[in-house]
Amino acid sequence: MTATMAASQSSTASSVFVVDDEPDIRMLARAFLERAGFEVIGEAEDGPQALERFHTFDPPTNPAVVLLDNRMPGLTGLEVAEQILAQHPTQKIVLFTAFLDDALQKQASAIGITACASKMEAFRIPEIIKGLLPATSE
Repeated sequence: MTATMAASQSSTASSVFVVDDEPDIRMLARAFLERAGFEVIGEAEDGPQALERFHTFDPPTNPAVVLLDNRMPGLTGLEVAEQILAQHPTQKIVLFTAFLDDALQKQASAIGITACASKMEAFRIPEIIKGLLPATSE
């Protein structure tokens, strides 16, 4: 039973929900994440869809991390994060945006977003997410 629980926890610990209104960015994020061993358990293309799909999961353990664009139709990433964190304050969220500046990082931090990343450094997403998750013994 311990081995089953450990396997279940390790697969859950590496799950990511990707939210971006640009299909190419979702595809790029998925490629980087899957190559690094993460499981992309779902995608959404706007704020309202992100909230709807997020509630079908078992947060905050699944997904382990939400990778969230900021500028999207319907609701911004900050607005989506606020709603998610109001119900699941321990949910790890990475704000992933092309328009990252100090002011946005301060807003994200004030809301409780775990980390921010620029789309210009998309290749670093797996590294950033690994840094947010507890180390697993292998």
